[in-house]
Amino acid sequence: MRHSLYEVEHEDFRKSVRAFLEEHVAPFHDQWETDGIVPRELWTAAGAQGLLGIEMAERYGGGGVRDFRWSCVLSEELTRIGASGVGFGLHNDVVGPYLRDLATEEQQQRWLPRFCSGELITAIAMTEPAAGSDLQGIATTARPDGEDWVLNGSKTFITNGINADLVVVVARTSPDVPASRGLTLLVVERGMPGFTRGRNLDKVGLKAQDTAELFFDDVRVPGANLLGTRDAGFAHLMQNLPQERLHIAVSAVASAETVLALTVEYVTGRTAFGRPVGSFQHSRFVLAELQTEVTIARTFVDECVRQLDSGELTATDAAMAKWWTTDLQHKVADRCLQLHGGYGYMSEYRVSKAWRDSRVQSIYGGTNEIMKEIVGRSMGL
Repeated sequence: MRHSLYEVEHEDFRKSVRAFLEEHVAPFHDQWETDGIVPRELWTAAGAQGLLGIEMAERYGGGGVRDFRWSCVLSEELTRIGASGVGFGLHNDVVGPYLRDLATEEQQQRWLPRFCSGELITAIAMTEPAAGSDLQGIATTARPDGEDWVLNGSKTFITNGINADLVVVVARTSPDVPASRGLTLLVVERGMPGFTRGRNLDKVGLKAQDTAELFFDDVRVPGANLLGTRDAGFAHLMQNLPQERLHIAVSAVASAETVLALTVEYVTGRTAFGRPVGSFQHSRFVLAELQTEVTIARTFVDECVRQLDSGELTATDAAMAKWWTTDLQHKVADRCLQLHGGYGYMSEYRVSKAWRDSRVQSIYGGTNEIMKEIVGRSMGL
């Protein structure tokens, strides 16, 4: 099926992204998997290439373009080389909108030039040891003290958590009311007294991605670092979560497409019982089913991207995209690993890494069970 999401300029951008990744990422990613982190030098190189802050104003060094397709191209190209440790998507597509839409002019002048140059790496801290998809359970608190906020609590599973210089922290500022009316976004910066990092967590997959615990012990956050409106944090999160979930769906489809292509190539060349594995009816049927589902997923996600750019994407449609594509991503990786036989279980084969990396997709960004709740409630159930 012909897909028409991208225009000529997006495909030209894709070529430049691919060339950058082939030079700066692909030769080194295996080592980063061993190290458990991506070097900061990659971030500044990406900033110099114009890959960070694509939607930020040009006066801050950004691309000045409100078009999510540019971010999709970057996500797809990272996914297609298996560069699951590079946290550009979290920086651009998850944290970026908060700084773009909620930060004051003074805050933007302080943060955005370095955001776009790669000198300032960002993260967002929602998840806590006892509060994941349920934001109502957030226990981290911030109380006003003069011109400052005093922040206490902990967060976990924070992407870019070790490298991050700026962390958007979700804290409870009005403890006696529901979270929907009592959460605030505070920006914590590297070096603030009382802000410490725990372990770089050892995960099943995404080995090169620094995922950390963060601790806040009487951290004094200046009032000038309040992001958005006091006690409106829940509303701010609800406004931006659909884009985060669509970002996950974009990478899920790109992963499924990549693994499927690798597997078709493998079963065409691999023989069993004197004939190519791909020539057996079972193999053809499995791959035909996956190709059909991946094509359907691509078509739906492309339309979601269009609707996001036109301001029409609903939380329900984003939830549908997120749960269905990530379940599909894992299904494709699992079926394709099976078609590789024993070799699929070997780390040297990309399908094994894709299988490990895919598992978390149905968990973060809101579990797929929560996504189905969102869809079900939209149906009046």
